[in-house]
Amino acid sequence: MALAGAGFFWASSSFAAPVQTLKISTWNMDWLLAPQAQNAPQLPPDIPHRTAQDFAALATYAQRLHPDLIGLQEVGDSATLARLFNTQDYQIFVSGDDVAQHTALAVRQGLGIRRNPDVTALALSPAATQHRLRSGLDVTILTGGTDLRILVVHFKTGCWDNPLSETHHACPILFQQFRALQDWLIQRVHNGESFAIIGDFNRRMTRTDPLFIALNQITPLDLVTAGHASPCLNGSSFIDHILLGGAAPQWKEPDSLRVMTIPQNTGTTLSDHCPVSITLHIPQHKTP
Repeated sequence: MALAGAGFFWASSSFAAPVQTLKISTWNMDWLLAPQAQNAPQLPPDIPHRTAQDFAALATYAQRLHPDLIGLQEVGDSATLARLFNTQDYQIFVSGDDVAQHTALAVRQGLGIRRNPDVTALALSPAATQHRLRSGLDVTILTGGTDLRILVVHFKTGCWDNPLSETHHACPILFQQFRALQDWLIQRVHNGESFAIIGDFNRRMTRTDPLFIALNQITPLDLVTAGHASPCLNGSSFIDHILLGGAAPQWKEPDSLRVMTIPQNTGTTLSDHCPVSITLHIPQHKTP
């Protein structure tokens, strides 16, 4: 089912306040690097090496997705991302990390936005490797009504559903990142903000996951993927999530969760993740 793009919608009652409809998406791009950066010596040798045809195919999926704002992960730079989300239609923001892959955001032109400092507490340096992790990209969408804070994240891989007692593998790092996320949440509650946390959590979160429970104890959250199986990669548990907090859960369009499936093994190098989307209806101030 096609979802509405950015714009204003008025309810049938002449006394109803207008709302702004936003389609919010998240998509891990699977090492979306410029061609000249794909062979850098510090990068793993098995990362995707994309051709111009691959970029064109990805751009076709991006156009079909048609989000109003989309959080992205594993992006090399803004110019490369603009090959998918062109700057005539989208404002592009990329985290300031000095790493090969970044968190990023594409926001439809015409939407107001204020950039906040990157959440660098998420960019840990694992002891066993010199490769630094990614900061969270933090922005505020200025809707003309209630502002919406957006945090784009990409957490450490390898601790999919391990318990909190796990002390090996990637889990201690992921747990530390979640503690930093708790600090960010506490500040949102203190400020009385509505927000969405979107991205690749590398965690099969459910409502009973102790990591989600710890977040939900700070403030009630809507884990929009809860209770659903992803159709991506022939069916799997979600690791790409959207969390809504503050007033934002009240703005969610019921049953608007969508996953755009990305074909694999077609001879075209696309992504090993699928875009996850939700639609919000954000109340606007009445005109005097």
